[in-house]
Amino acid sequence: MELWQLSATRLAAGIRTREISAVDVVTSCLSRIDSVNPALNALVDVRPDEALADARRADAAVAAGEILGPLHGVPVSTKINTPQEGRLLSHGLASLAGATSAGDEACVSALRGAGAIFLGRSNAPAFSVRWFSSNDAHGRTLNPWSADHTPGGSSGGAASSLAAGMTPLAQGNDIGGSIRFPAACCGVVGIRPTVGLVSNWTAPEDTSIEGPLTFQAWAVQGPLGRTVADARLALRAMAGADLRDPFGVPALPGSPPQTGPVRVGIVRDVGIAEPHPSVDDALDTAARWLADAGYEVEELELPLLAEAARLWSLLLFEDMRPGLPGMLHMGDEGMRVHLGYAYEYAAELWGGKPDLATYIQGWARRATLITRLQELLGRDRILLTPVSAEPPFEQDADIDDPVRGRALVAAQWPMTSLPVLGFPGVSVPTGLADGLPIGVQLIGGRFAEDVILDAAQAIEDRAPRLTPVAPR
Repeated sequence: MELWQLSATRLAAGIRTREISAVDVVTSCLSRIDSVNPALNALVDVRPDEALADARRADAAVAAGEILGPLHGVPVSTKINTPQEGRLLSHGLASLAGATSAGDEACVSALRGAGAIFLGRSNAPAFSVRWFSSNDAHGRTLNPWSADHTPGGSSGGAASSLAAGMTPLAQGNDIGGSIRFPAACCGVVGIRPTVGLVSNWTAPEDTSIEGPLTFQAWAVQGPLGRTVADARLALRAMAGADLRDPFGVPALPGSPPQTGPVRVGIVRDVGIAEPHPSVDDALDTAARWLADAGYEVEELELPLLAEAARLWSLLLFEDMRPGLPGMLHMGDEGMRVHLGYAYEYAAELWGGKPDLATYIQGWARRATLITRLQELLGRDRILLTPVSAEPPFEQDADIDDPVRGRALVAAQWPMTSLPVLGFPGVSVPTGLADGLPIGVQLIGGRFAEDVILDAAQAIEDRAPRLTPVAPR
């Protein structure tokens, strides 16, 4: 087995014990990038000389007996909308195609401090607002399983490069499924952590810290990995108390104590979009595996998730409305069409231009939903839901037809409901359906990441290994 095929957990252990050199790992990953990235266009701004220099320093630190971080010498990609000092920060915009960042976002600093080696920047749609990964600045990213289907978005380059073996870990961010959906489309693991667990602080010159309230309160940084253990390792490396983040927690919380066996509530359909048969099958498979692992599994009706998904379309899109003219001017045609259909969908729910009272009541209602969900979950229950009501979408399905475009927003209710509530969710694959990856989402109480990762591990232990995969 070649080094690029190994898990991040295995690489970190091998580098630490000097069984494997960081230089050899980076060289292997760079060779894999040369081999498959031209076909997938998942990574941009790859700098081999810098990566190899960092790898040599990593090996020297091991030889010198220095204290090593948990990701020492492990390659990782970072996303083109996340500031990394001296690296491309284009946001997928042609007008910013050569822009670079003056400093690191906190999550990048955490990865750097953990010893990770940065191999490249992962592609994403313009302004990261589509569940596809195409833009005028860097082109289209393909899914290694099928060029005709989305790799997901907005962290599509992260998921595609990870699934194809270019890096063992990837950083992404999520305000509407941008970690969890690409992970499902490409057959890898992605976790959206509880708001505040991973710092979302960014350099002062990046005005996103003063962006809309939904961006501040809902957007999170998180990892993608080929295995649950890798995602857990990267999450622990990225997490940290950071009071510069207005929603950051003052100390890292521990796992909530459990009073008995963990119960799993299956939420299949909340009345917004009927699940595709392959989505239902994935839920049945995951439920059976969890029951086999000792979980108590039951079907559950949970309309509050539907209400949260509807609030996503109200609060996020109204927060975006003041800046919408500038976004439409700077963005590409795909982004403009997608946003047009998304706003049409929101108008069907809330009217063409909701008034201030509706907006304020939406925020007030959100607090009630959060409380009710936490009471339901308690310390010993998690939820099992689809990732999306549909399998991976065909390329550009969100912009080819207005009816289809609005339907895709509805299909993403499992993705959009969770950011509104601020709870953690993990996307884990269960297998293939018609040659494409299919998976499920697990939702836990606030700061119960270890609980849902344990359940994801139980699923992974029984599922076929899908990645790394050669582009098809």
